[in-house]
Amino acid sequence: MKPRRWLARGVVAMIAVVLVLWLASLLPSLNPFATRTTDRSQPVLLQSVRNLAQFHAAVGDFQVVVDIEHDVPTLPDFIAGERTLFVAAGTVNAYVDLATLPTEALRVDRTARSVEVRLPAAALAEPSLDNDRTYLVTQQRGLWNRTKAVFETPAQQEYYQVAADKISDAAREAGLTERATANTRDTLTGLFASLGFRVTFR
Repeated sequence: MKPRRWLARGVVAMIAVVLVLWLASLLPSLNPFATRTTDRSQPVLLQSVRNLAQFHAAVGDFQVVVDIEHDVPTLPDFIAGERTLFVAAGTVNAYVDLATLPTEALRVDRTARSVEVRLPAAALAEPSLDNDRTYLVTQQRGLWNRTKAVFETPAQQEYYQVAADKISDAAREAGLTERATANTRDTLTGLFASLGFRVTFR
């Protein structure tokens, strides 16, 4: 009978502990393991303000899977080496910089009610990675690399840079600048048409 009594008491004790922890989770003020977050960040410092005269006429949304491997040819992978799978997502804006327009780029004929415009070439902005959709999937490391990671923080800047470069290349191949030029022309055509002018582009 004694073993059964001890078993019953053990079960009751476990149930009691579970109930106490459950009640503590419902009441954060009673939870001894509750985590408190303190934000000691410094105030944001405004370093500069710039006036922009860029017409952003197209934007591309991209995603890339970066698969990078660093190995030591003379050693097996389980001893030294690293392979990282990294997913990055972001956008690239295509714009026309109207601030670079020279005076002679705009010719207005009030008699004929016409405007001749010479637009500068469209350009691509730097990729803007979305942190909510950019993340490390897996990272396989050899014994040496794991040991190093204990003493130094592995840098992920390489993966961000590779992802940004690949997204920039994809944006150029996607024809975003051509679309930005066409959209800018359509916008200016509609703007001048509302003023009673016909537009031609050089």
